[in-house]
Amino acid sequence: MQPLAGTLVVDFTRYLPGAYASRELTRLGARVVRVEPPGGDPMRPTATAWDTALRAGSESVVCDLPAEAAFAQALCSRADVVLEGFRPGVAERLGVGPDHVPETTVYCSITGFGHDDRHRLRAGHDVNYLGWAGVLEDSAPELPPLQIADLAAGALGAVTQVLAGLLERERTGRGGRYMVSMTHRSHDLVAHRLGGEPVPRLLTGGLACYRIYATADGRHLTVGALEPKFFRRLCDLLDRADLADRQYGEGQEELGTELAAIFATRPLDAWLAHFGDEDVCVGPVRTRAEAAGELGSSGASAEVPLGAHTEAWRAELGVRG
Repeated sequence: MQPLAGTLVVDFTRYLPGAYASRELTRLGARVVRVEPPGGDPMRPTATAWDTALRAGSESVVCDLPAEAAFAQALCSRADVVLEGFRPGVAERLGVGPDHVPETTVYCSITGFGHDDRHRLRAGHDVNYLGWAGVLEDSAPELPPLQIADLAAGALGAVTQVLAGLLERERTGRGGRYMVSMTHRSHDLVAHRLGGEPVPRLLTGGLACYRIYATADGRHLTVGALEPKFFRRLCDLLDRADLADRQYGEGQEELGTELAAIFATRPLDAWLAHFGDEDVCVGPVRTRAEAAGELGSSGASAEVPLGAHTEAWRAELGVRG
């Protein structure tokens, strides 16, 4: 499905959050023009493979802001959606703020702290936002395996606002002005836990029935047998039916140690074959390459040279370089 076919997105963001948001909008059929400074998005040289993967299907236009603000504003005059990821106030100074685009344009800002007066101008990256948001409480000092603030809170948060804005425009004819705070939206992901949990760190290591265990070959097995019926069947297949009644009891570390010793006796593939299609909620920890081979990826990477579409857009808009 291409529900955003015919929708033009002009993206002034840098680095991961905006790039991922634009990739998702491209996947939904939007035409995405990524506006880059003369040196290109800093992610081009620092994480080239990431950049290539995320910009596939988009267009690259070089625009030196604020000197070429007229060119950027001409682009925005055609846009259904404008994305920006500067700190508050910067887009306005560069000439691409919400007042520089048509009222029909959906304008979305991806920020670290949103309108929060205490932190709105504070510099940061994903790990900082997650720390402020309370997301890292259970795992610090370990880093999470992906950039939750960038990708979930920032990028997908922006996509949600853009889609809602486009729907509202269908109703009213006016584009909305939205600001996404990666810190506040990250906190939203853990806020449901503030009222307490039946077991401390319920899904982050507190329960032995919901953990990752090493196997004999140095690989890992995921166990998510939360429901008693799943854990009981798991214990039966381990020939340790006696463990089932300890699922939610005291001594979770002792139970985890016993399960770890069992799982360490066989390699990963042997365990997967042993459990087969049984309802026990187990699975492998695949590498990214293994997962791509089995599941496929969201789209093929394709290089988009810096500024490849600049002259075509200048000609179409009648703006000289």
